[in-house]
Amino acid sequence: MCLGIPGKILEINGDIAKASVGGAIVNAGLHLVDDARVGDYVLIHTGFALQKISEEEALETIRLLEELNNPENLV
Repeated sequence: MCLGIPGKILEINGDIAKASVGGAIVNAGLHLVDDARVGDYVLIHTGFALQKISEEEALETIRLLEELNNPENLV
């Protein structure tokens, strides 16, 4: 099983995007995603953007990941 993490594209240089993922800035290859633009949300796995997703889906996924990261929810 793999887990793609939502990232918001901040800038694009050729086939590489700088994306914000949980406050960290990461590089993500755009080789698998057509028409990605600054401001888009993408699922990132192992350094590659796999697909574009809606802002709503990205924010909900981020919320769920933050909830999982809360130690009170692990009981």
